[in-house]
Amino acid sequence: MQTTFLSEPNPKQAVSLPEKSLVTLTVNGVEKKLQLAPWTTLLDALREYMNLTGTKKGCDHGQCGACTVLVDGKRINSCLTLAVMKEGAEITTIEGLASTDNNFETQLHPLQTAFIAHDAYQCGYCTPGQICSAVGLISEGRVRTADDIRELMSGNICRCGAYPHIVDAISEVMQIDTKA
Repeated sequence: MQTTFLSEPNPKQAVSLPEKSLVTLTVNGVEKKLQLAPWTTLLDALREYMNLTGTKKGCDHGQCGACTVLVDGKRINSCLTLAVMKEGAEITTIEGLASTDNNFETQLHPLQTAFIAHDAYQCGYCTPGQICSAVGLISEGRVRTADDIRELMSGNICRCGAYPHIVDAISEVMQIDTKA
């Protein structure tokens, strides 16, 4: 067997990286201007540049749904989306679902309240993605049964197995009978 040694890179032939560019994102109703490398994912922009750590990095391959956010009301995996692709879009994270009333008291989104009431989480790592996905699911208007919820939420994995409680929480908000 013969060993081949690669030569040291020539500094004159060094590859230059693309420059960062200004990206404007509207996140939870607030416009943010960020200098980002073109390969920065929306997930990393939210977590590392805006300190919105409610959105979780799970598999980083779009398979677990922990990074689900709403873009213009539609649910997406933020780990598979480049931030520059969402220039001008309205992005909602778990931090943006709750609201503040006239007395400056925080009002949880009905799904957040239902998740608590139904104990629809254990470790809670997937919960922000589950709730954002459920908000998108409801707005899509395709769910008629508990089986529809199970099918359309299948892109969001809960490693603790809280699925029955998650379906119950979503069903309550949608007023679907899970026993039917």
